[in-house]
Amino acid sequence: MLNIDYPKIEEKKFPNLEVKMVEPTNKINLRGKNRDFFTKIGKILSIVLPTESNTSATIKNVSALWLSPDEWMVYGNNIDKNVNLSLENEISKLNLGSVTNVSDQWVLINLNGKNVFEVLSKGSPFDFNKFKNTKNVVVQTLLNHVDVILHHNDIDNVDLFVRKSFSEYLWLWINDSSSFLQS
Repeated sequence: MLNIDYPKIEEKKFPNLEVKMVEPTNKINLRGKNRDFFTKIGKILSIVLPTESNTSATIKNVSALWLSPDEWMVYGNNIDKNVNLSLENEISKLNLGSVTNVSDQWVLINLNGKNVFEVLSKGSPFDFNKFKNTKNVVVQTLLNHVDVILHHNDIDNVDLFVRKSFSEYLWLWINDSSSFLQS
């Protein structure tokens, strides 16, 4: 039988860094590119999907992350079954695009504090210099050989999305890397 339970990850505090799992959070992958797709998404979610690469939009605790020219991840706890049903009926069934619930595929880990980018830099080839000074940016990169999506939603506050199968491994790596932080 498939185990869809989330990993047991407890909140940790390190010098100038707090790390915690934020679950359950509803996550939806959207794909589409025509005007009707954008109009319907805007009406259903009350959000304008970002069209500039590596950006995001947030309204009423719902965030939309640009992943590619025709792909977004939308996440938040305000996305309920009625919203999912509306998206399915108005987008997928009308062949305007695709709607896939990926809530059980991705684990959301929040990193908050002045040492966020010091830890991320230890395991990622990405240059965080410009990223860390800009809010509402998104990057897909590797972190200790694991594919992740990073959403810099506020100064020194990053939502990290990792596939559930790698979440405990990455959690342990973050804990090990954070244990060497100085105040």
